[in-house]
Amino acid sequence: MARHLSYSSYMELGKPLKISDLIRELRQQLDLSQEKFAAKLGVSLRTINRWENGASVPSQMALKLIEEVLQDMGEPGKRLVIEYLPKSEQREDS
Repeated sequence: MARHLSYSSYMELGKPLKISDLIRELRQQLDLSQEKFAAKLGVSLRTINRWENGASVPSQMALKLIEEVLQDMGEPGKRLVIEYLPKSEQREDS
């Protein structure tokens, strides 16, 4: 049974996030430029740039799209989830 990982709860933890690193790593693993990744998510190039530089964080809707991209990646996406989500979010049984 597949686990559902909530990025929104990750965002609510109130500690420094590595969401910028997750977005950069995801984009690089997909071998996409910031411009192409922006088009894939339906956001602007500037938005991707601001996310990667930590100037802003993705909206709840954008986080949902990022989660879908990670799930579609299969094993590489799972590795990114393990690396960037805190241990408390990686429960097998909820």
